[in-house]
Amino acid sequence: MNLRQIEAFRSVMISGTVSRAAELMGITQPAVSRSLTELEARLGFALFDRVKGRLVPTPEGQMFFRDVDASFVGLDRLRAAAARIRDFGSGNVRVASLAAFGSTLLPRAIRLFRDRHPAITVTLSVMSSAAVRNHVADGGFDLGLAADEIDLSGVDHQLFASYPGVIALPPGHPLAALKTIRPQDLHGVDYIALSPEDRARLRLQQAFDAVGAKPVLVTETPNSTTVCALALEGVGVGLINPLSADGFAARGVVFRPFEPEVPFRSHLLFRPDMQQARIVRAFVAALIKARNTHPPLAVA
Repeated sequence: MNLRQIEAFRSVMISGTVSRAAELMGITQPAVSRSLTELEARLGFALFDRVKGRLVPTPEGQMFFRDVDASFVGLDRLRAAAARIRDFGSGNVRVASLAAFGSTLLPRAIRLFRDRHPAITVTLSVMSSAAVRNHVADGGFDLGLAADEIDLSGVDHQLFASYPGVIALPPGHPLAALKTIRPQDLHGVDYIALSPEDRARLRLQQAFDAVGAKPVLVTETPNSTTVCALALEGVGVGLINPLSADGFAARGVVFRPFEPEVPFRSHLLFRPDMQQARIVRAFVAALIKARNTHPPLAVA
């Protein structure tokens, strides 16, 4: 008993005739008839009665068909699984991201990706940029989004975005009267800083040093979103990645451009030990679409 014989039996049961079964299988009618005869000989009982040139399923044939049909449902699932693997490499894409994208850009990208690929699950973890780099390099994640302060050796990478930072101000802060904030405006002002290793913080410090400005450091945090939350509470002012500002303007935080521009750059990171699977390329396409259709906070 082989799969071709079983398939011939199922095709006849579904279509009702040998000729239609042959069309379904793409073989000749004699080949279908021969497969049925061989299967009956193998089983030891008749599957059909021959009545006036027609095949009528026997009770044994009907009983056997129930199990055969259930088995083919399983085969159909296997074919679908094989198609997903062929098209996407796996049924899951694992993404690690810095916090700035974790609550803004990535949720939009996941929605876009799921609209096109509903059978693929997405694992999203938010962590520091250094941890993103390490987990992608170790093969724990397929794709990473990290700020530019990381060591890019050992991972494939490409520049993903570069946006000028903006200053987050508490509601009612005196500097909100300015259209643009410059380094000297922050001299003596309570200041929320990003982590010491953050490249944007280093660029901002260079701008301070160039004019002799000395803000009053009150808090350090690795996340621009936390800077916004602290500004909302009146703790101080801080330079942030504009992608982290979603929702804070409506809650009262004031945002102003900063000159000279201090860019926040981010990179896409890929596992170095394997060619990018289609599933990863599809997710990158969703990320780029989300980035292009939802620009960061615009301030004037």
